[in-house]
Amino acid sequence: MYDGVINVYKEKGFTSHDVVAKLRGILRQKKIGHTGTLDPDAEGVLPVCLGKGTKLCDMLTDKTKAYRAVLLLGRETDTQDAGGQVLRCCAPEDLAALTEEMARGAVMSFVGPYDQIPPMYSALKVNGQKLCDLARAGKTVERKARPVEILSIGIEEICLPRVTMTVECSKGTYIRTLCSDIGEKLGVGGCMEQLVRIRSGNFHLEEALTLAQIETLRDRGELDSRIVPVEEVFSGLPKVSSRPEFDRLARNGNPLRPEQCMEAEQSAEPENPETDGTGAKESDPAISGQIRLYDSEGTFIGVYAYRKEKRWYQPVKIFAGGQ
Repeated sequence: MYDGVINVYKEKGFTSHDVVAKLRGILRQKKIGHTGTLDPDAEGVLPVCLGKGTKLCDMLTDKTKAYRAVLLLGRETDTQDAGGQVLRCCAPEDLAALTEEMARGAVMSFVGPYDQIPPMYSALKVNGQKLCDLARAGKTVERKARPVEILSIGIEEICLPRVTMTVECSKGTYIRTLCSDIGEKLGVGGCMEQLVRIRSGNFHLEEALTLAQIETLRDRGELDSRIVPVEEVFSGLPKVSSRPEFDRLARNGNPLRPEQCMEAEQSAEPENPETDGTGAKESDPAISGQIRLYDSEGTFIGVYAYRKEKRWYQPVKIFAGGQ
């Protein structure tokens, strides 16, 4: 069985669930899960978790994402993308009055935090029902705005009525809705014409594999080299190892105190460091945030977080053994 994460290029026309179903057949294993839905018409990076890596699904959905999108101004649809039913087209004279400078200003005004109302055509649930199911039944329900953040927008090309842009955003952001909101701000309406996810967390478009490529690598016996091991996903976290006498506690997923661990791999010490009373410096990465925990023999146990009030490392997610 394969364990880890594979960077799949989701092709247009497939749902994220389609990708998982096809991978189950290609890899001949059932324990597979994706890390965030992409619309059928969208393409690009879809990290898929395999085996023990399925414990990562909820952790990877929290990561920031980046997209390349084409905004089509002058048209509103029920799905907020070009494949939906057209609700309104703006008057030709209004669209003709739109300038590149106006479009650029409206697009860039969305950089930063803003409250976004999720679209009806989405997998979010209200009172136990998916919004998309309600929408297909012709029903519209009130949705609460959710805080999202547009970390950056890079405008690649403006050729009105189209704007091509790259968007880096927080989890839970709908690019379709962003396009619609930009069009509304300009007073001409707008929808998303194309979407490619170019990054999800540390997974980038350049390394993504199509299903056909994955099948070819499997047949050649070369697929293992393209699967990211679970522990490598957390390579940016400081590494901490339990002392030999406390290996059993670590392997069983128990909390550990700093003195029960060997010295962590840490960055340079800050000036005038403060300690938490145990001798550990609270400003050190291993004390102030999450760490990778290993036993003394080098076996990866899981991700832990330091709890200041308890003065110990507490499990966030355990990957060792059968847990």
